[in-house]
Amino acid sequence: MKEHPGGIGIGFRMDLAEELFERAPDAVQWLELHPENYIRRGGRYRSRLAKARERWPLVTHGLTMSFGCPRPHEREYMDELRDFVREVGTPWHSDHACFGGAHGAFVHDLLPVPFTDEAVSTMVARVREAQDQLDVDVAVENVSYYAAQAEDPLLEIDFLVEVLERADARLMLDVNNVYVNSKNFGFDPKRWIDKVPTERVVQMHVAGHFVRQDGLRIDTHGEAICDDVYELLDYTLRRVGPVPVLLERDNNIPPLDVVLAEVEQLRAIYDAATRGVTESAADRATEGA
Repeated sequence: MKEHPGGIGIGFRMDLAEELFERAPDAVQWLELHPENYIRRGGRYRSRLAKARERWPLVTHGLTMSFGCPRPHEREYMDELRDFVREVGTPWHSDHACFGGAHGAFVHDLLPVPFTDEAVSTMVARVREAQDQLDVDVAVENVSYYAAQAEDPLLEIDFLVEVLERADARLMLDVNNVYVNSKNFGFDPKRWIDKVPTERVVQMHVAGHFVRQDGLRIDTHGEAICDDVYELLDYTLRRVGPVPVLLERDNNIPPLDVVLAEVEQLRAIYDAATRGVTESAADRATEGA
């Protein structure tokens, strides 16, 4: 049975699994996991997965589908992925608007695609294939990139919107990636968010990033969330509404208490922002009655 998550979730990491099971903190309302860590694996991975399913709603987030790849998805992997998303009962499956490999070789990185008509057509084809083969809603995530893909960096959101509309897909909105790109390429992240089709957003990501001495920001998921990203999340939630938010921490994973402190800060922002959206909707309904 598919159980839709709400509020704040964290990535399910082996480093924290046992303590997470033991404490089962109420602040953590759902878990996100990468199917690549479980497909064709057993042992403690499968036993911990089963234990996590008993306590929290689970959402899957892929790392290798590569919607920007010109070749169709590998059928054997897609069959295994379909079985896995059915097994865990995820309400949607997300992966990245990127290029990750070809001809059986993977770069183990999320390489950006140019914001061109050809790239749109390619990505639409891959997303439609995924939706047909997985039999679940597919969400596309915006990525960080470090070389200009167009003269106007705001073309990224126009590119994504066209992909979403033509493929009838959902959006996994990574707020930190929007912020990182805005600082690296000099645009207003709120203008980017203003172009988002809110009805297509099913989930958000937030994370920390590294700032080099030259000012370049790198999406690492290994640092604490900065104040500007918290502020942009608040802005985004007030526009989009109460969709589930995930704290990504994949590197330099701190003790669980540190993670939970960030979760509590996110929860305070989430509650305040979505309360305002709900109250505004109620006021409009009252005025129209």
